[in-house]
Amino acid sequence: MYTVIGSKTTRAFRVLWALEEMGLPYRHEAEKPRSATVVALNPSGKVPVLQDGNAVLTDSMAILTYLADKHGQLTHPAGTIARARQDALTFLLLDEFDALLWVAARHSFILPPELRVKEVKDSLKWEFAESAARLAPQVKGPFLMGETMTIADILCAHVLQWAASARFPDPGEVLNAYRARMEARPAWIRLQD
Repeated sequence: MYTVIGSKTTRAFRVLWALEEMGLPYRHEAEKPRSATVVALNPSGKVPVLQDGNAVLTDSMAILTYLADKHGQLTHPAGTIARARQDALTFLLLDEFDALLWVAARHSFILPPELRVKEVKDSLKWEFAESAARLAPQVKGPFLMGETMTIADILCAHVLQWAASARFPDPGEVLNAYRARMEARPAWIRLQD
């Protein structure tokens, strides 16, 4: 059985959601970043951490890719054009959405107060709006890649939710509707307790 370490309010939510979607059993330890438990497994202190037997994996997208490939769910097969497109979309979401939100979080409450630059958030919010405007026309079905849900959807819905809670610009009708569809999924709902 897998063990997921990290609070639901962090990127650990992505791993928990993927496991719920796949119907796989897991244990959840709701540890905060940099807790003694987390640092013992990941010296950076970052979550999520996934334990699979004696193996310890870190980074939400590395974990999602591992789980998807291992179980043949939420992904296209490696070595296919569909997989290359899925990976390109995943990397775009990491670069153009997740990274912006992470920098904003660092300058809001992670960095020491004397190192925070509040003004950087204006440019991050502008960049987010531009990225959302470029992504929206690509959504042509219930999921980012049409009719098939992938780990890119887990990432996208999570960053859209994170952006809303961080008071980033409204991403527009298409991405709001997409987010609503994803948040209506039974696996997402099960994690809301």
